Amino acid sequence: MKAYVLKRAAQAFVVLWLAYTLAFFLLNILPGDAALARMGDTGLAPEQIEQIRISLGLDKPLAVRYGEQIVSLLQGDFGSSYRDRQPVLKVVMAALPKTFAIAVPAILLGLIGGVALAIVANWVKKPWLRNFFNALPSVGVSIPTFWIGILFIMLFAFKLGWSPAFGSSDWRTLILPVIVLAIEPAAVIGQVLSASLGQVMRGPYAFAALCRGNSRLRVVLVHGLKNAFIPTLTITGVLAGGLLTGAVVTETVFNRAGLGRVILESVKNADLPVVQGVVVVAAVIFVIVNLLIDLSYPLLDPRIRQEGRRG
Repeated sequence: MKAYVLKRAAQAFVVLWLAYTLAFFLLNILPGDAALARMGDTGLAPEQIEQIRISLGLDKPLAVRYGEQIVSLLQGDFGSSYRDRQPVLKVVMAALPKTFAIAVPAILLGLIGGVALAIVANWVKKPWLRNFFNALPSVGVSIPTFWIGILFIMLFAFKLGWSPAFGSSDWRTLILPVIVLAIEPAAVIGQVLSASLGQVMRGPYAFAALCRGNSRLRVVLVHGLKNAFIPTLTITGVLAGGLLTGAVVTETVFNRAGLGRVILESVKNADLPVVQGVVVVAAVIFVIVNLLIDLSYPLLDPRIRQEGRRG
């Protein structure tokens, strides 16, 4: 188990390094000048702009800046915003709870909805009804999140008045963003789990359980879920770690303060340290979630523990 944990931790470190490196070089080769973005259109002379570049360290070669930032990052220093000179970590951490407020309930709601959809799809006996429920996840995945958000705003906020459309003033403003953000995870989880359950239900032990007089629903719940849930757990970890990206789109549609607004403002102002900080924090969350998922496998499946002992 110790070797398993060390191996996963090493892989997590490599993922973090690759995420930061990719973000650093991609952001630095994009067009735009952070010095000009910081000062705005003020008609500064080229010499003044160059002085700003020097003060921000943008005059150094790209490889030197990368090395310096890696060293600072290992020391817990994410740098300062080019725009307002605030510490990057302070900017990101101030916005993170507001994003978590919709991302965490959304993944939980998506998990519940996806599991329920998969159970119903494998419980019903009529083939046409089963095909209908199995087709729903494809619809949920194919419809863009921003389009669903706009539709929900028009219907539930403007027409029916059930919930506020924009802002983050109280808990009611969370309802629509959470539901919208949960649709895609629910669709993906439902699709994966339904396929796994279908395979399990075609197995000999499921057939034997049915022959012993167990209802189809009992076989699905007792035998099917236990054996089909590990692939679902894997995809849930990936979705949970990547849900911050989905939250950015949802926050923009619903005009919520969070990482979405931070990223939009930082990209507009060529504030590279803040964008890189968001990437690192999102990668850390992704790695932690998936590391916890990986570490739960030996607890759920004894065969993994046995393979670890033999290895």
